[in-house]
Amino acid sequence: MIEPCLALLFGLLIGSFLNVCIYRWPLDLSVVRPRSHCPECEAPIAWYDNVPLLSFAILRGRCRHCQARIPPRYPLVELLTGGLFFLMVHRYGLTPMAGKMCAFTAMMVVLFFTDLEQRILPDEITVWGTVAGLGFALFVSTPDVAILVLGVAGLGSSGWITRLAAAALAAGLPSGILWCAGWIYQKVRHREGLGFGDVKMVALLGCYLGLDAGMTVLVLGSLAGAVLGLAYVKATGKDAATYELPFGAFLSASALFVVVFSRPLFGW
Repeated sequence: MIEPCLALLFGLLIGSFLNVCIYRWPLDLSVVRPRSHCPECEAPIAWYDNVPLLSFAILRGRCRHCQARIPPRYPLVELLTGGLFFLMVHRYGLTPMAGKMCAFTAMMVVLFFTDLEQRILPDEITVWGTVAGLGFALFVSTPDVAILVLGVAGLGSSGWITRLAAAALAAGLPSGILWCAGWIYQKVRHREGLGFGDVKMVALLGCYLGLDAGMTVLVLGSLAGAVLGLAYVKATGKDAATYELPFGAFLSASALFVVVFSRPLFGW
């Protein structure tokens, strides 16, 4: 159990960095400079006030200098990331598959909160995350129908070329379907119903999860967005025709659900 526990500690530290990304990327700010500071009084945050979970508890959720409230999202992201890293290493061991899924779950955490709070899916995750996913495909693959499709097409069923081609197919097919659906909606309703960030995110999902799991996430996210989104609009009295649904947040939550229950669902 020592490896999963070390992964938990590492995940807590990564979660602290993810909070910086969630706050700064939607504002087009660097995540490197300046150093962490309070967004209210801009006082630099000392290292002892930046310890995951512990500092939030000691400070009682407030800035040491100006007493501004620290959003509960900060410890939530740290705890969620640490827990996911623990689960991935406990499930797959210290393997490339565990590294791949830790990276993927961390990206889903960022996309969930940036879309929920700012309606933004940063290219730093959707584009470069997909590039990294193709890189992971060179070393590790997920048992997937895309490999079977390539085998039937005579393109082989093993080797890094097949793994890379399967990841590219799993990224391109569902994102292409979603882009076509958005294009048809725009032509029929004469307004944009889907952001291109969602399309890029679906490519990211397929690249890491494979074709069958990626399509499952797309279906689950769409259903959750339709049901919960409509319920929220009705409960708050918002205009359903103009309300911008955080579709990426529903996709992220569905992806994390599928990853956590991947063994009973897909046999990973």
